[in-house]
Amino acid sequence: MRLRALLDTDALGLRLLGGQDELDRTVRGVMTTDLRDPSRYLSGGELVLTGLAWRRGPADSEPFVRLLAGAGVTALAAGEAELGAIPDDLVAACAQHRLPLFAVNESVAFATITEHVVRQVSGERAGDLAAVVDRHRRMMTSGPAGGGPDVVLDLLGSDLDLRAWVLSPAGRLIAGSRLAETELPAGVCAALAGEHLAAVRSGRRGPHRVAVGPATYSLFPVRGGGRGTAGARDVRETVLSEWLLAVEADAGDWPEERLDLLEGVTQLIAVERDRRDAARTVRRRLAQEVLELVQTGAAPGEIAARLRVAAPVLLPGLGAAPHWQVVVARVEWDEAGGGPAGFPAESAVGGRRTEAPAGGLAGGPVAQALLEEILVDPRSSGPEPSDRIAVAHTGDEAVALVPLPAVSSEHDGSETGLLADAILEAVREPLSAGLDGDGRLTLGVSAAVHSAEGLRGALEEARHARRVAAARPGRVCAAGHQELASHVLLLPFVPDDVRRAFTARLLDPLREYDRRHRAELIPTLEAFLDCDGSWTRCAARLHLHVNTLRYRVGRIEQLTGRDLSRLEDKLDFFLALRMS
Repeated sequence: MRLRALLDTDALGLRLLGGQDELDRTVRGVMTTDLRDPSRYLSGGELVLTGLAWRRGPADSEPFVRLLAGAGVTALAAGEAELGAIPDDLVAACAQHRLPLFAVNESVAFATITEHVVRQVSGERAGDLAAVVDRHRRMMTSGPAGGGPDVVLDLLGSDLDLRAWVLSPAGRLIAGSRLAETELPAGVCAALAGEHLAAVRSGRRGPHRVAVGPATYSLFPVRGGGRGTAGARDVRETVLSEWLLAVEADAGDWPEERLDLLEGVTQLIAVERDRRDAARTVRRRLAQEVLELVQTGAAPGEIAARLRVAAPVLLPGLGAAPHWQVVVARVEWDEAGGGPAGFPAESAVGGRRTEAPAGGLAGGPVAQALLEEILVDPRSSGPEPSDRIAVAHTGDEAVALVPLPAVSSEHDGSETGLLADAILEAVREPLSAGLDGDGRLTLGVSAAVHSAEGLRGALEEARHARRVAAARPGRVCAAGHQELASHVLLLPFVPDDVRRAFTARLLDPLREYDRRHRAELIPTLEAFLDCDGSWTRCAARLHLHVNTLRYRVGRIEQLTGRDLSRLEDKLDFFLALRMS
């Protein structure tokens, strides 16, 4: 339909403010938005309806209109309910960019205009699809909070008989339709998220079809627009933080109309995603303030005051001051693809391993968005649990401040809250696919601390644990505070050349002997040390006669010049095996 037809429809109450010469433009769709930058959701040809909530001052109008014109929008219709008369600066901006501008009388609901446009534009489509679009657009104008992902998915179920779910990049269930009587198992969620991330990283266009068990799913990306992603130059900046829509159906033979409809559904979900992301602003600011106080050595009283402000925001209704836990994350990308595993290179400086720069991508914001998704119990559904996590970023790392309800006096809190192994188990599979051979995620988790005085130590503890995790193989690695009380803390900081020389001197003679004689001296040495030098226990474990074990140990001592009855030599062998 043409703009002229809209203007001639009295029931719509539209008044032309500019663009008289452009009334023959064609309208191919309609979108309601109050985002400052809605270009991510626009494909061209839309009539954009806005209540002007994005406008904070005259300077905001020109950038907003420029984005619409650049996206190929047909016209803009602004409601008079918010400000009364349409501001002159908006009229001037539309004239500058040759974008027709209508005023919408406050007595006319956006839903009325939406229904009219959809009915006209979608006349050639199947009746059920047009009805679904109508209902979705009504939901867009039903209020500032929208209908939420669950309502969108329920419409898919009731109108198109589709079972659908919204998942986080880590495989957490965000929402599901009521038609899906049972929640997706955690393993299926993780598999779908992994397949989706791998497809996005490979550059394949959605929807992505994948079979998991007996079912086939079509995966649609939910691309947000409120986090600066519209200008993102690299998919790696957003792939680890975007939601996805999983539909239990094979979209390969769907008509174009139905694919367009699902694309519209993802846009609606993306609006909700951006709203929830915007709600994190306060928590991010609190975390940033606390982090800056801790890192600059502020007095504990000043830090405690900020924590008292943060506690009711993160844990509303909590009577007592909570304990706190710190999680540090770093996402690194290998721009050059160096190394056999594609990991970011590390170098030895002053006897310590220092991580190389992570290429041209800013790792801090990526790690921040990712922590906000994964630091939620995977068994919990819905976005609300993430409201209890405050994440800041500094440089290439992100720091999460996690409040914990106060534990009773008989507990010391050491096992309270997040555990590195549990986090790793929940996110390793999908996020490894998202890192796709050229990136790494490393996490460090502190113990729970009981006061502001302990927060600086918790931050350093989490950073140390993350460096321990960085020394391990794998795309996604985590370490917790429990590991910092052992020799494991020291090993990652031994320079590579020292590691190689030390292990070669002790173990290469044994490896060469094993290769030539199949003598299994290395496995024998490992078992002997694991059994604390007990001849009988080690012989039983290896199913050997004690005399055979003594012969093998004697051969080890002869080849290396060491004495396995001495504690020093046992310790050297133990460390060599750990570093090899």
